[in-house]
Amino acid sequence: METLKNQLQNDLSEAMRSRDEIKRDTLRMAIAGIRKAEVSGKEKVELTDDAVIGVLQAEVRKRIEAADAYLSAGREDRSAKERAEAEVLSAYLPAALDDEELSIVVAEEVAVAQAAGLTGGKAMGSVVKAVRERAGAGTDGGRIAAAVKSALA
Repeated sequence: METLKNQLQNDLSEAMRSRDEIKRDTLRMAIAGIRKAEVSGKEKVELTDDAVIGVLQAEVRKRIEAADAYLSAGREDRSAKERAEAEVLSAYLPAALDDEELSIVVAEEVAVAQAAGLTGGKAMGSVVKAVRERAGAGTDGGRIAAAVKSALA
């Protein structure tokens, strides 16, 4: 089975052949971010697909924040480019749970925690951990934490 990193590299080659500048440049930056993460520790490591997804999520967040900053500065053209780059990278991320699905998973995990005797703030860590495992890598951790916090309140 092809790793996500290999898929990115193959798609980069395809984008270069088709002269798709946005996709080409975006994938180059993403692969550079992955390589940086691989060599940032004491020893070089090969990132797992989950770690690559984490790098891609960080890149998407950067693009969205930059797009918002450009928009507030009146640079609609740059904002549109950043949003297009975020869309390219989002295609490689697993699908995130929508709000309704997330609230169902949170409610189930809160019930499990309460059955185990954990309530309020004491349950927060265990519930967030369980929800993250069930939601997968595609769902933003901030959304999960906010949903759990509101469910426990």
